[in-house]
Amino acid sequence: MKFEIISIFPDFFRGPLDYGIVRRARETGLIDVTVRDLREFTHDKHRTVDDRPFGGGEGMVLKVEPIFECAEVLGVTPKDKRSAKETVVLLSPQGRMFDQGVAEELTHCERIIMICGRYEGVDERVAEELADREVSVGNFVLSGGELGAAIILDAVTRLLPGALGNEASNKQESFSSASAVVNGDVPSSTCSSNGLLDYPHYTRPVEFRGMAVPEVLSSGNHDQIRKWRRRKALEKTLRNRPDLLEGTELSAEDQRLIAEIQKEAPEDQGEREL
Repeated sequence: MKFEIISIFPDFFRGPLDYGIVRRARETGLIDVTVRDLREFTHDKHRTVDDRPFGGGEGMVLKVEPIFECAEVLGVTPKDKRSAKETVVLLSPQGRMFDQGVAEELTHCERIIMICGRYEGVDERVAEELADREVSVGNFVLSGGELGAAIILDAVTRLLPGALGNEASNKQESFSSASAVVNGDVPSSTCSSNGLLDYPHYTRPVEFRGMAVPEVLSSGNHDQIRKWRRRKALEKTLRNRPDLLEGTELSAEDQRLIAEIQKEAPEDQGEREL
């Protein structure tokens, strides 16, 4: 199995790659791990990988261009032509919770590309047009996705035939058929302060390969931006973490938006996720 990790701190992985099961799996050729420095794919003297978010807000957002360029240099198959044997994982606090079930799903892949989030988040076009899945490793805040990527690498590797000295060990471990450990990546929490997942973030350029930033974020209309962000937060929470809504106080407007979202969702998606 081949793992490729995209990070602004590639040296972080010198430790996780050189110990235990992961080290042995690399030495025996069971896995191959490549770490690419995202700053190699910038074109300014400061090697800038982030920018301010459209619509205002705190923090910085990882830019779309260097991530796509890095993926292309790695030879990542375009999303619309990608097979089930290849997957791109975005480490994101807004993602599906990583657990043993997800780890087991990933063992069916031959190639896993992991994008490590940082700062306030990653331009949403990466999630929409490049990544197959967003994954979070827990309901807590980390400074970046590197720890999450290392966790996924370890959890998936130990499930591969031949990785463990005793193959029965996997079946005897605590999360052998479902639950989970771990967290995810960007210095914004998995949930916003109101209990929902965060809304999507975008930064420059306004248009990239036909993918445009939503016009409302450049409108200067702060009330419309607020409403758009609230709806998107509700959409993402319904899609990725509907369990969070159980403990969240929702206004009448929120309830109306949820009803609209559920009505607009594809029938099969509505049955499965909402």
